[in-house]
Amino acid sequence: MSTNKSRSRAAKHKIPAIRLADPFYEREIERYESPLPSREYILQLLTEAGCPVEADALAEQLHITDDERELFQRRLGAMQRDGQLMLNRKRLLCLPDKLDLIKGRVEGHPDGFGFVAPDEGGDDLFLSPKEMHRVLHGDKVLVRVAGFDRRGRREAKIVEVLEHVNQFVVGRYYLEEGIGFLIAENRRINQDILVPAGNAGAAQPGQVVTVEIVAQPGAHSEAIGRVTEVLGSYTGPGMEIEIALRKHDLPYVFPPEVEKQAAALPNKVLKKDMAGREDIRHLPMVTIDGETARDFDDAVYCEPLGRSGFRLVVAIADVSHYVKPHDALDTEGYERGNSVYFPRRVIPMLPEALSNGLCSLNPQVDRLSMVCDMQVSSTGSIKEYRFYPAVIFSHARLTYNQVWDWLSGAVKPDAEQAELMPHLQALDKLFRTLLKARAKRGAIDFGSTETQMQFDDDGKIKAIVPVIRNDAHRIIEECMLAANVCASDYLHVNEQPALFRVHEGPTPEKLAALRGFMAEFGLDLTGGDKPHAKDYAALLEKIKDRPDHGLLQTVMLRSLKQAVYSPDNKGHFGLAYEAYTHFTSPIRCYPDLLVHRGIKAVLKGEKLPGKGLAEVGVHCSLTERRADDATRDVDAWLKTYFMQDRIGDEYDGTVSAVTSFGMFVAIDDIFIEGLVHVSELGQDYFHYDQAKHMMLGERTGKRYRLGDRVRIKVMRADIETSKIDFALVETVETADDAADTSFVAKKKSGRTKACGHRK
Repeated sequence: MSTNKSRSRAAKHKIPAIRLADPFYEREIERYESPLPSREYILQLLTEAGCPVEADALAEQLHITDDERELFQRRLGAMQRDGQLMLNRKRLLCLPDKLDLIKGRVEGHPDGFGFVAPDEGGDDLFLSPKEMHRVLHGDKVLVRVAGFDRRGRREAKIVEVLEHVNQFVVGRYYLEEGIGFLIAENRRINQDILVPAGNAGAAQPGQVVTVEIVAQPGAHSEAIGRVTEVLGSYTGPGMEIEIALRKHDLPYVFPPEVEKQAAALPNKVLKKDMAGREDIRHLPMVTIDGETARDFDDAVYCEPLGRSGFRLVVAIADVSHYVKPHDALDTEGYERGNSVYFPRRVIPMLPEALSNGLCSLNPQVDRLSMVCDMQVSSTGSIKEYRFYPAVIFSHARLTYNQVWDWLSGAVKPDAEQAELMPHLQALDKLFRTLLKARAKRGAIDFGSTETQMQFDDDGKIKAIVPVIRNDAHRIIEECMLAANVCASDYLHVNEQPALFRVHEGPTPEKLAALRGFMAEFGLDLTGGDKPHAKDYAALLEKIKDRPDHGLLQTVMLRSLKQAVYSPDNKGHFGLAYEAYTHFTSPIRCYPDLLVHRGIKAVLKGEKLPGKGLAEVGVHCSLTERRADDATRDVDAWLKTYFMQDRIGDEYDGTVSAVTSFGMFVAIDDIFIEGLVHVSELGQDYFHYDQAKHMMLGERTGKRYRLGDRVRIKVMRADIETSKIDFALVETVETADDAADTSFVAKKKSGRTKACGHRK
């Protein structure tokens, strides 16, 4: 609305001059028929007042009418909940900044105390168990620094609870001496939640239930809950997943409006939807995935171009054709952020009508796709590429093992499958070329062992086996990397705001710690103050044959930051790309869907606004962490259940982490971790050295370090806490012994000098 129109409207409604002085009056009048003073203006007036102000006096100053009074009180209340305002003991409006108050989020600890993570960043503040009695994990609070605890940490006192965020809590219901209560599955919620007799419903003691909190905790009162859902026995089939869904607030039921929109979609691609698309159904494209995959979002095709290199076509399901901005599917997709993959169960980002139907590149059916069509040189560089919407026809659904068996000659394809072999062989040759380019670029390749759980008929683990990654996995991985790089370049060159996949290098502090650790092994990370991925890759190459490479690689990996989604292109350190984004999984990742929309906008000569992308990036990074935490919980519960029948058994393993309270050991062959508590390390006082990833005995000088080989006995497997405890039987080999053995062997063979260089 123009300024003249606003003034005309203000004159018509006789808006007081003090209201017109609001710097955000134009914005407010566009939003509301009868605009209230903006939040910013209210804060400005309170700042100018220089002292606490009565709400009625502020309302009078702003000429708030009787009709506006209730709405004005609501605005003040919302500002209090957001920590912009607070009421003092005299019920006067105050500015928290003037009271030296800190706004933050409560982080509970299983032992009863907690912390406040300030919204503005900085060190956390300690909350005593007494203070934690007023709040639950996740609540938003205003606190005042009250002093320092005996460990020198800033200690906080809660001044005001801004928001209680826990509406529903999942846990186990107990009834003792007539008093019902819930112990939350989330151990960060340390307080018991009382469940009065009339609120228990059909819940039986020991069952897993969901309660609605009907009264939040206070300084002198407990939280009170009402059972809303009885999930059943703690050890029932699939219960670990049901708990994880509720514990981590994962959306797992699609709202009716989403189901309705999905049900209205056709069950096949319509001819009208093919208009304006390139028809590449003649290309023998195939999908290559794992045996258990159900959603196929990428198909590939490759042909050799003689000395020019290769043509690589990567087709990705065109989810953006069916999911439009701000519709029900889009809103739910954003809320979920990504699909979540549990053992034996998937919580999809989009309904199955899309994820396993219209947007899954199933074989022998037409599908709409967004295509990245690339020409790759004989040296592995992408010479040119183009994006276009297309209709494709997948000629086969293949698996990694199947393709590798054919390419390696272990299995001979039948006559029909043999027709695909020239294209698969071209893919294999392209992969070898891209692999050389990857090495030249200096991408970091941290080796790791992936595992897969095998289940019995009751849904419990019967075995944990390593997943053998063959070159067919890596073929598809390199094809997807190439398409993602082209997508990021296309968006960057055309100045289209987008979410990049950002992976920054080590902080100065972590870099110094890494270099100090490596120096103890006679190793050095090159690159000065700003090492490149090449420097990490060179060091990984140097240590790959050492028996202690697992230790060294783990420390290197921990020096790097986690990857996040951000509109600020800061490059991808691990992959050694200056720009990188995700294009290849719009079925299961919301950022990929946004990238597709950005590419389509550029193709149409349009530009999508970048406003709000930073918030979307933070949200999607958080949903990714949420999914990781939930799947980690489920894995831990299943593994703990598995170990219950192995109490007293002995195993060999490797120290996988060292903490102030002990060390974690990963058992060989079954890939399960447990804790050897510091009290189990021997008759000594052990001290934790964080920089050296080590526990050191004060009297004996005995050292336990990350990477040490040990033998342990299984002592306890508690499924209620998902914790496995080991006792140390003996040290098989230390990381230092392994390194010394390796050094001596190489010296005797004449392949190394004392400084570690080849002759």
